[in-house]
Amino acid sequence: MAKRDRSVADVVLETPESTVLDLIDELLNKGVMADGDVTLGVAGIDLIYLRLSALLCAADRIMPRDPDTPKRRRRHRPPGSQLLK
Repeated sequence: MAKRDRSVADVVLETPESTVLDLIDELLNKGVMADGDVTLGVAGIDLIYLRLSALLCAADRIMPRDPDTPKRRRRHRPPGSQLLK
């Protein structure tokens, strides 16, 4: 029997116990690039052509923090505090 090649999903989700949170964490750590084209037309005539690209990854992967800048402390805000303003 021939050995099956591992798919990208098999590599990302190495264990069967992996959760969606594990998947999102892995995608943010490594980064994901999506690229696509959309063409809208009527009666065989192309009217609108869109080229879409998206990059999803953790911000510290793209823009490393300056070592001279001190770390910011996050303030804990109770849920719904933004709605009261």
